[in-house]
Amino acid sequence: MNLIQRISSRDARLGIIGLGYVGLPLLIEFVRAGFNVTGLDIDEAKVNLLKEGNCYLKHIDISPIQQSIGKQFLPTSDFSRLSEMDCIIICVPTPLNKHREPDLTFVFNSARVIARYLRRGQLIVLESTTYPGTTSEDVRAILDATGLVAAVDYHLAYSAEREDPSNTSFSTATIPKVVSGHSPDCLVVVKALYDTIISETVPVSSTKVAEAVKLLENIYRAVNIALVNEMKMLFDAMDIDVWEVIDAAKTKPFGFQAFYPGPGLGGHCIPIDPFYLTWKARQYDCPTRFIELAGEINTHMPFFVVEKVRGALNVSNKSLKGSKILVLGVAYKKDIDDQRESPALKIIQLLIKDGAVVCYNDPHVSVCRGHRHYPDIDMTSVELTAELIEGADLALLITDHSAFDYAFIEQHARCIVDTRDAFRRNNIRSEKVYRA
Repeated sequence: MNLIQRISSRDARLGIIGLGYVGLPLLIEFVRAGFNVTGLDIDEAKVNLLKEGNCYLKHIDISPIQQSIGKQFLPTSDFSRLSEMDCIIICVPTPLNKHREPDLTFVFNSARVIARYLRRGQLIVLESTTYPGTTSEDVRAILDATGLVAAVDYHLAYSAEREDPSNTSFSTATIPKVVSGHSPDCLVVVKALYDTIISETVPVSSTKVAEAVKLLENIYRAVNIALVNEMKMLFDAMDIDVWEVIDAAKTKPFGFQAFYPGPGLGGHCIPIDPFYLTWKARQYDCPTRFIELAGEINTHMPFFVVEKVRGALNVSNKSLKGSKILVLGVAYKKDIDDQRESPALKIIQLLIKDGAVVCYNDPHVSVCRGHRHYPDIDMTSVELTAELIEGADLALLITDHSAFDYAFIEQHARCIVDTRDAFRRNNIRSEKVYRA
């Protein structure tokens, strides 16, 4: 029986490397579709929690597969189990290093581990966001060093994740998925695999095209967010309400899509992915000035927010140094617990550096620590009481969680800086609120 037949009959054994925000939802869909899935991660704590039927990501519901744990679904840190797999999917982080260059350590280490157990007929899929050429050049070179040849002895493919945590309109299964292969035969196999769980697969001609698609999607957002962030700073100087401008502009039924300003970019994609392409572009002597400018604007936003905090305090004849600042929300977007690349981290760092006394409340994030670029931040969420709010010189809203009682906060706060226009959107208009 060939691999496509095994996939169709659900006899193919799947291994997913990386059980985070991408790998875990994907794993759940494959288990629900009837596959036997082995989830592999180097983090023993994650593995043990899953073995106990618990989940470490609040927005992901693993109840549909809890009865399958230890049977149809096996969480493990034993990578020798890769030798049993027919299909292996890599879902590991692709961060930037301290020089803001691609760090593919996790991808390449995963490929090297797979190479130890690679055998004929397997399908290897990379899902991690990366620069064009990673799959067909870098990963293939690692795997082909075994003596087996891609598209001859094993199948090699790329299909980037399209996750949007907390989005209730779309899920892993309902978001169209771009698929690609190192050869036409590889494409047929990877499409057959994802067709079992995805409502619509979108085949493209090469892995480089698929890698570029993912980058374009996120760069498109990064550039447009940079545009409205720049407009926000300009309109602030001109005493124009950027939020009112956007609300009016989006009534145009064509030629305009609304993007909204904020305190900076966050998450595992938009702050990072553009730099993967700018780095690769340098190999072709092709400058990417537009993308780099957008990155500069978005990177500057936390500094702009801190200046707004400073200005709001000055109105009350207070300096930032020594002031008590209550940060509301440290997750990078509303209603999730993900802190990766959150602008709150940079803002907190800047506030503390300038002498402020900072605490935070986030209903989804009980502990804020362990961030590679912010090792000095080690904080615990404080209870959002009237006494706490009244005791702060300023409340700074970074993440507009639905759980926040904005009327309660406004009632007890002395001064508020709102980076998300959340108070106005909740019909709260107050002289205490400064929008940033």
